[in-house]
Amino acid sequence: MASDARRDTSRGRGRSFVIAACSLAALASASAQGTASTAHVSTDALHFTVPAWAFPGTLPPNPNATPDTTPRSIPGSTARFSLAQMRNLYWAPDWQPDSHPPMPDVVAHGRNPGVYACAYCHLPNGRGRPENATLAGLPAAYIIEQIDAFRSGARKSAVADWAAGAGMGIEASRATDAEIAEAAAYFSKLRLVPRERVVETARVPKTRAQGYLYVVLPDSGTEPLGHRIIETPASTERHELHDPNETFVTYVPRGSLARGRAIATKGGGVTTACVTCHGPDLRGVGVIPPLAGRSPTYIVRQLAGFRTGTRSTTATQPMSLVTANMGDDDMIAVAAYIATRRP
Repeated sequence: MASDARRDTSRGRGRSFVIAACSLAALASASAQGTASTAHVSTDALHFTVPAWAFPGTLPPNPNATPDTTPRSIPGSTARFSLAQMRNLYWAPDWQPDSHPPMPDVVAHGRNPGVYACAYCHLPNGRGRPENATLAGLPAAYIIEQIDAFRSGARKSAVADWAAGAGMGIEASRATDAEIAEAAAYFSKLRLVPRERVVETARVPKTRAQGYLYVVLPDSGTEPLGHRIIETPASTERHELHDPNETFVTYVPRGSLARGRAIATKGGGVTTACVTCHGPDLRGVGVIPPLAGRSPTYIVRQLAGFRTGTRSTTATQPMSLVTANMGDDDMIAVAAYIATRRP
């Protein structure tokens, strides 16, 4: 049960030790840099504005529109589902049921009314999509901790009205401790596989926001990337069908990967190195979550949350220190580098 997990005092002492160690590391890094650190901090870092491009979104489909009941398929599956079925939030489309353990009922169907199927958004294999979290391989205790933070309001989206983030607060408040513990145990046992292709470039295909991510506009030419990350599904249709094996192309500014590596491994003159707490391969340490191979757009949104205090719990105190001097370009760079690491 979730309540039992939270009462595990030995685990709590371990988490407190890790948090304290990481907090000291962040403070030591800031102290060692002193005025030299300030010289590396851009104006954007000192006067941070949440990057609007990291929160794309459009209104959901019109519920009164004629449903598309045409059976569809995806590569590697014999199942056939329609777009109309994709509107049922109490049903997770399971294209490859033999590729994962049996899903708990709350993961597959939720609890009607009120609690949507966890795998509807996060997928049966836990890989999620850029607009929501990848849960595969996260420690169960960490997942429970985050749901508690959503419940209490200590974790919110850095853009308050961004529906893709705000919905988790509602879902967390409706789920029971038993449901949360069951879902956390399930997702923690899944393995994340690489699915991001990161491309450094100055120009990108023209895109538009659709359903909380960007999709490429065919035959529309290119536009300057500027100081953004544009993460797009390789196939818009497969994304809409919740294909569990879909891949993504992520466009980042030139030089991002080298800069991101410097920040992640050595701090880059800006902050504490990510590897200090998340491990040398960024695959996590204990209850500290793995980062490697996860959506770069999602990572930027979380860094913005830590930077602005919309993610604020005892466990996230180190990240508030880590992000205190980070600007957009720093977040873009480290998120791009993280996406290229093997989970």
